Amino acid sequence: MIKVKVKPSSGKQSIEKKGGFYLINVKSKPENNKANIEVIKLLERYFKKPVKIKSGLTSRNKVIEIID
Repeated sequence: MIKVKVKPSSGKQSIEKKGGFYLINVKSKPENNKANIEVIKLLERYFKKPVKIKSGLTSRNKVIEIID
């Protein structure tokens, strides 16, 4: 499990490790789950494993489970 902080409506897509959490910038707006879908796709590419959001669906702070 990892903790992430999401910045939606950003001008770029990026993942940065910041101490005990990951800062994720996504281009999508936080409407109709678009930002969450983009976060999942980015993290799956980053870790090369499936991931799912455990908590924080409507929050910028999320807990992500990496599925082995």
